[in-house]
Amino acid sequence: MNVKITEEFIRELPKTELHCHLDGSLRLNTILELAEKDKVDLPTRDPDMLRKAVTVQSNGITLPEYIKKFDLTLKVLQTPESLTRTAFELAEDCSKENVLYLEVRYSPILHTKQGMTTMESVDAVIKGLKQAEEEFKIKTGIIICGIRSISPEVSYQLAELAVAFKNRGVVGFDLAGVEENFPAKDHKEAFYLILDNNINTTLHAGEDFGPESIHQAVHYCGAHRIGHGVRLKEDGDLLNYITDHRIAMEICMTSNIHTGSVKTYENHPFKFYYDYGLRVTLNTDNRLISNTSLTKEFMLAHQYFNLKIPDFKEIIINGFKSAFLPHRDRTNMIRRIADELDTYVSV
Repeated sequence: MNVKITEEFIRELPKTELHCHLDGSLRLNTILELAEKDKVDLPTRDPDMLRKAVTVQSNGITLPEYIKKFDLTLKVLQTPESLTRTAFELAEDCSKENVLYLEVRYSPILHTKQGMTTMESVDAVIKGLKQAEEEFKIKTGIIICGIRSISPEVSYQLAELAVAFKNRGVVGFDLAGVEENFPAKDHKEAFYLILDNNINTTLHAGEDFGPESIHQAVHYCGAHRIGHGVRLKEDGDLLNYITDHRIAMEICMTSNIHTGSVKTYENHPFKFYYDYGLRVTLNTDNRLISNTSLTKEFMLAHQYFNLKIPDFKEIIINGFKSAFLPHRDRTNMIRRIADELDTYVSV
């Protein structure tokens, strides 16, 4: 069928969302309601002012400044009920964009300020996601994040948590946070534990630090996917290694512009990576903080790089190929969507 690329068309395409932070993707009204319910102080109760406080208002802030935005959302995510609700709502929001598979990432250690244990927090997120799976046409998984700037000992404890919840909702382990002065190799013991237990790994790397960060993610921590990786292009040899070994890139263009990792959309390496043959995927990173959606990210790729339907087919299939799912599940999903994608032709 001949179609024109519009937001409506992209919204209806089957998709994956592989790089999405729970604490960066809340609904604004939910923040206000949770704050009211749990008596949490917010800088403002005015929705417009709150939106300005929690979303990025100008491009090119630093990654630490971007991460600071999470202080506000984390305030209202300190109870099991809040995590269950927001996990459910995130999956619902994704289902409205026809996301068939969603991986939600978060760090349980950031949700313990009011006494909730890390295990209780994982149970709560699982509960919300399972409710969403029952109500909507979506499959989900959880990625537990270690934090670079928190001690490697805590990363190891979080890795133990991921092992405990393997096959119970957790599908992978990540290392997030500021890269500079917090190298991935310091957390390698956590990743040894993860890999010894045959759990998938993805690391934020090459976002605000050079390709050495990606090198450590792959060769010290066994990364199966790389979050962001915009600086990979600076090391041709590593670029070839990542390409040859089909290590997927979780591209989040709007977030990269916001953090100053990339100056403009036109200069984003996404199109170069795609043309080079890297296994690239498109993702949101933080739906609220970056005020984006998966539909918007695909439209940006169309707008700035003139991507057409055959390109979108390949990127969408890349997402399903890269999902932290059993091989049979991945291939079944790909078979299911491939026929649908083949029916579309650009006008």
